[in-house]
Amino acid sequence: MEKLLYDLKTQIIAQLNLKDLKPEDIGDDQPLFVEGLGLDSIDALELIVLLQQEYGIKLSNAEEGPKVFRSVRTMADYIIAHQGQKA
Repeated sequence: MEKLLYDLKTQIIAQLNLKDLKPEDIGDDQPLFVEGLGLDSIDALELIVLLQQEYGIKLSNAEEGPKVFRSVRTMADYIIAHQGQKA
């Protein structure tokens, strides 16, 4: 789980071009949107692309987004739960 959390942070930084951040700067449970990293709806689309490209996972419906992308840990939990499943 720790490696997945670190990998996700690295991938988020690369995908969203957050050049001023390092993986250590992002807390596992820190909110990704609004008061946390301050991501927006365009960033959410990029995170969906990240899940598809890196992990072969598609969100089954849009309502899952806010729950899945709440934090790096919730993303990791979703990946673990859905890896290997076909959407």
